[in-house]
Amino acid sequence: MSERAFIEIDRGPIEIAWSVGDPALPTLVFLHEGLGSIDLWRGVPDEVRAALGGPSTLVYARHGHGASAPAALPRPASYMHHEADVVLPALLGRLEIDRPWLIGHSDGASIALLYAGAGRPVRGLVCLAPHVFVEPESIAGIEAARERYASSDLEARMARYHADPRATFRGWNDVWLSAEFRAWNIEARLPAIQAPTLLIQGSADTYGTFAQLDAITRGVRGPASEVRVPGAGHSPHLDARAAVVEAIAGFIRRHEGAE
Repeated sequence: MSERAFIEIDRGPIEIAWSVGDPALPTLVFLHEGLGSIDLWRGVPDEVRAALGGPSTLVYARHGHGASAPAALPRPASYMHHEADVVLPALLGRLEIDRPWLIGHSDGASIALLYAGAGRPVRGLVCLAPHVFVEPESIAGIEAARERYASSDLEARMARYHADPRATFRGWNDVWLSAEFRAWNIEARLPAIQAPTLLIQGSADTYGTFAQLDAITRGVRGPASEVRVPGAGHSPHLDARAAVVEAIAGFIRRHEGAE
């Protein structure tokens, strides 16, 4: 059972869900998407944890998400670099987490790649719908999200999971649609990644194409495996839940020598 708490990091308190498990197993750290939170993982971390026999698991909400402190707006194009280079190392240090498995979704996957690509120690990476550069499909998907936000009850639905849903949405949408962000590219960090990396993406992802997986597979120096999920959208772990949970657990077991 995870315990909810707040830890003061960088710009204010960060909401965490921390499950202490078997110390003989590697710790899992889950990094959410651009509009995500702890609860919007919808229990997937618990299912991965159970499939692996009960390792310690950390799920947290970045600043501007969930019940964490607000983010500084407008966000700069380097906001994911700041998360990977400042916030995440400080958080893992406070919790004395050494060489975790990082499991990231969308922005969270990019942050995981940035963290490992800076030479910081990880046991491995699992990247769900990652992005390492901006595609026209990404911009089109985010423009469509802006239209949905303006014309639907999306803000009200987001309010179930975020203290300030408007700031959460603008903090993600505005920076991705900024002129400065069009040149965002983190491929230069990939060659420093020597840990095993699992890449998972749906064929119907409206925010990016398989070109993202191709670039990561080419760029990293460690072993990379891809799972392309037919018909799944931007959240393959929700659209094909059982298959993706088993793919994650199986990959970690193989690289931990448990299979």
